[in-house]
Amino acid sequence: MPKLARLMAWTLAAALVFVTLAPIGLRPVVTEDANVERALAYALLGFLFAIAYPRHWLLALCAGIGIAAGLEVGQIFAASRHGRVADFLVKASAAGIGVAVAQALLMVRYRWTRREICPGE
Repeated sequence: MPKLARLMAWTLAAALVFVTLAPIGLRPVVTEDANVERALAYALLGFLFAIAYPRHWLLALCAGIGIAAGLEVGQIFAASRHGRVADFLVKASAAGIGVAVAQALLMVRYRWTRREICPGE
């Protein structure tokens, strides 16, 4: 499962680079509220990185925040785009939530698996 999650995480990261730095006309629109789109995309990114690298949740968090920061700075240099601190805060917070949800699920899975191995504990 981590191999599939890694493929999905890096594919999503590449897609985010494209849709964030491409001309605004190429950005797909899923909802009317761009903040909802940002939050969902980065929550999924944080979640996938945390699942892909389960022992390195802090690096997964840093990757989500770093990608968000890098792409917001990159938008400053794109003609039809704009980098905003508020957008970064939405993206970074959502990445953190995604990592936290993944960590919670991994803990539940670990405890459940441990009970099956050691039923007396």
